[in-house]
Order: sequence, then structure tokens, then C-alpha cells
Amino acid sequence: MNFHHHVPGAPLNHFISMMWFGDDYVVPHRLERVLPTGDMALIINLWENRTRVYNADDPRKFNTFEGSIVVGAYSAFTVIDTDEQRATAGVAFRPGGAFPFLRLPAGELQDSNASLSDLWGRQAASDLRERLLSARSPQVKFKILEQTFLRRLNAPVEPAHPAVSFAVENFRHRPTRPVSAVTEQIGLSDRHFIQLFSQHVGLTPKLFCRVQRFQKVLHNVSSLATGAVIDWPQIALTCGYFDQAHFIHDFRSFSGINPTTYLANKTQFQNHVAL
Repeated sequence: MNFHHHVPGAPLNHFISMMWFGDDYVVPHRLERVLPTGDMALIINLWENRTRVYNADDPRKFNTFEGSIVVGAYSAFTVIDTDEQRATAGVAFRPGGAFPFLRLPAGELQDSNASLSDLWGRQAASDLRERLLSARSPQVKFKILEQTFLRRLNAPVEPAHPAVSFAVENFRHRPTRPVSAVTEQIGLSDRHFIQLFSQHVGLTPKLFCRVQRFQKVLHNVSSLATGAVIDWPQIALTCGYFDQAHFIHDFRSFSGINPTTYLANKTQFQNHVAL
């Protein structure tokens, strides 16, 4: 696969962690599990103007969206069609970063997707995809994406709440930290904070922390040398799991598989696993 990524400059880098473009993704398996990250994304299918999202319990069933979709914050794995990754462009939002561009609470998209045309209007969504299709290089595609989001950012938007930004940074670096320890520092009631966090990020603080801890496990595994013997109990302990049973329960909850199966089927991408 030819994969290109781009980190936008200020002020977009406060909302977007990365833009990407990839093509020539051809693999022998038809379906992939996509593991939850707790983040939201915009994915634009440049191969065909539709996107299929499969039922995790029964991959014979699927929902069809337009080619450009906004992916909400997920707390479990999803199943996608690898054909639709042959040519894609996308935007990965920072936690809470999608909120200013969507004009609806991020929590409304938890564990779900929406066609971009439903959020921005059919003309705006269609124009963006057509411009990306016409762009001759990844660099031009990234420029188009930056221009698009800068124009929307220049419109009146509600900035991220400082309490949410503070909490996200804490939870990213210390996902095992009790939520109450953060609420004590920001001076909000637990109920108000949970509502605010869910509205901006798309997950409750507790669920977001669990997903971040799971992602920390995957990152630690991916950073090991190929063929290295993996000490799962040690990784679980390092990532803040109290015991092996707790670790296995969370791993299955988020991925639908056990750690050994993940290793045997993961692709070049940390969060994509052949089904």
C-alpha cells in the first residue's frame, strides 16, 4: 500500500492529529476488524462512492453509507470491506476535535457512523470528494482538506471546553487515573463533567480511559521486534491491569478476539486485523 500522512499546522493541529491518503491496498482477506481508538474520523472512499460497515456479530449483514462518512468514537470493533480501502483519504480528529466541525454532540455518534452529506449537506460533501478525486498528488489532496476545514473553522464555532482538553491530556497519558481525581482538579460535579466530556469526545470518561489503556497494550506490542516473545502478563501489568483475567476481559470486549489471535492476524496497521 502507498500510504501518505500529513500533520496540519496551526490552528488545525489543535483539532486534527493527522490527515492521510492511501491507495493500492490489495490484501488476500476480504474483511477486517477495526479496533476502537476512542477517536473520531472522516473517511472518504475514493475507489467507489459507497462505504459498507458490517455487522460485528454477523458479517453477512451490513449497512451502506455514501462514500464519505464520519466515524464516531467506538467502544468495540467494527468490520469493514478491504476493497473499500483501495483508495481512501481521511482525517483523524483529536479527542474532542471533531466537535467544532460537526455542530452536534459527538455523543450522538458513539458506536455509529453518519454520511458526511447528512452533517454538511449533499453539495458540500460531494464537492469535497470530487476535488479529492481530481487532485493529482497526495500533497494537493492534503491542501484541499486543510482549506476545507479552515473554512469551516473560520465560521462561528464553539471552542473545546478547557475542562475537556485538560481531562483528555490526563487520560491519554494516565488512563488508569481515577476520573474523580480529574474532576477534583477542574471544579465540576461528576455528572456535569461526564455530560460535557461525552458531548465533546463521544465516550464517557471511564470508557474513554478503558479504550486508551487497550490502545496502550497494542502500542507496546507493535513496538516489539518481529518474532519477539511477548510477555502478556508483564504488558498487562505495565498498562495498568490488575490481573490477567481483567486484561483478557477488556481485550476481548474491545477486539472480539484474544491476544494470541490478534498477533496471528494483525495487518501492517496496529488497529486492523484480518477477519
